[in-house]
Amino acid sequence: MNGLDWVAVILVIIGGINWGLIGLFNFDLVAAIFGSMSALSKIIYDLVGLGALYMIYGAVKMNK
Repeated sequence: MNGLDWVAVILVIIGGINWGLIGLFNFDLVAAIFGSMSALSKIIYDLVGLGALYMIYGAVKMNK
């Protein structure tokens, strides 16, 4: 795995943990740290989404 792969994995893990906290405890860790829908929290959410898209691309590429 290269550096970009590792960044994507870390971002998806962060997103998964955050969604788990939201689902189980109604607690948004990203919003708690960076502010509710602040510019920085939006960037974090965007990066997590891009990481997930990259992981999908990697999964499709590996499947071929």
